[in-house]
Amino acid sequence: MKVIKLLMVLFFGTVSNSMLAQHNLSLHVAGVKSDDGNVCFAIYSNESSFLKYDEVFKFGSQKAVKGKTTIEIEDLPDGNYAVAIFHDANGNKNLDTNMFGIPKEEIAFSRGKMKMFGPPKFDECAFILNSNMELNIMLQ
Repeated sequence: MKVIKLLMVLFFGTVSNSMLAQHNLSLHVAGVKSDDGNVCFAIYSNESSFLKYDEVFKFGSQKAVKGKTTIEIEDLPDGNYAVAIFHDANGNKNLDTNMFGIPKEEIAFSRGKMKMFGPPKFDECAFILNSNMELNIMLQ
């Protein structure tokens, strides 16, 4: 009887750990023009929340390193994600734009690129995370 209970605990423990897998995402952001400020990121988990400030799945920043800044993001569950990044050179924690809403600071996305008349869509930037992953991203 004890053996059966032990096997059940081991089985359900293994199943629950695999269902709640957490992964690390390394973002290697190239094209950082200076050491000033921070490189900020926002992770979105679905199309309806994409680029909405109040619906970010996870966000943060890393001190800017001229040339390439690496950001380590831990504990992301399996899922479909898109990342938006900008170099907040002046350190005001906002993406500065001109009067037409065009960014004044360098920006980038996990896959897609800025278009002539706006940002890419979630599906153009999305990637599947089901293990630890590294992404190389170039600021524009």
